[in-house]
Amino acid sequence: MLQLPIFISAESCSFSKKRLRALFLSTFFEHRFEKQYDKGAYYLNLKGNQPMEHTTSDGRILVMTAVEGEREAVLRGLKGDTRFVVELAGVGAPSAAASTVLALAAAGDYRLVISAGIGGGFVEVAALESVVVADAIIAADLGAETAEGFSSVDELGFGSSRIAVNVATAQRFVQALRAAGQTAVAGPILTVSTATGTAATAERLAKRVPGAAAEAMEGYGVAVAANRLELPTMEIRTISNAVGPRDRAAWRIKEALQALEAAFSTLTEVI
Repeated sequence: MLQLPIFISAESCSFSKKRLRALFLSTFFEHRFEKQYDKGAYYLNLKGNQPMEHTTSDGRILVMTAVEGEREAVLRGLKGDTRFVVELAGVGAPSAAASTVLALAAAGDYRLVISAGIGGGFVEVAALESVVVADAIIAADLGAETAEGFSSVDELGFGSSRIAVNVATAQRFVQALRAAGQTAVAGPILTVSTATGTAATAERLAKRVPGAAAEAMEGYGVAVAANRLELPTMEIRTISNAVGPRDRAAWRIKEALQALEAAFSTLTEVI
């Protein structure tokens, strides 16, 4: 279990920030978490290894994308389906986590949170233009370097770098995508702070997480925010490039965005 301190300074808050702080404390601490106080810090208990269940069909679905182009592709696929709200997360896990917290705090009727966009695919698992649905969301570079190599926060005893998802739900969506004519796989999606640019790094990541299907930069951040509100989460990536050397001439961003649009069109029929 990872315990993260959050320090709050009233003196540094504007009026609007004070209101947001009050909403945050009410929603997060009083209703959802164990609360401990020690030396001026509140500690949140993060339990990432147990998937949250889809317990109801009521409520909306929050979709977080890093950039506007991804958001527009998702919206085209949704075709005005009012069950979905699509917001921008920004690039990287810290921005994604903060943006997701704000979106969830603004409305209390969400039942599912999805991180979505394009990403890199591990070539032996996910082909260009295919869809990857996460069966685990993993912060692949969250840890420490040691003399023996990389140690994850799990190995260091500081919590978990993995957020579990409902694997059965992921597999059902993959089957629906295939039935709709898309190439789709379920597998671990890695969250990294630096996009992979060499074959050596790609090899290290594939060895670190056997079966890794894709990498992106936001999924773990979105998933942590959802997890702390006890909401189930998914990650959906369409593959624009191979994980490894950055060969821009081989990238298929347009095609990956089209695949993302098609994937969300299918999602509206099965969720």
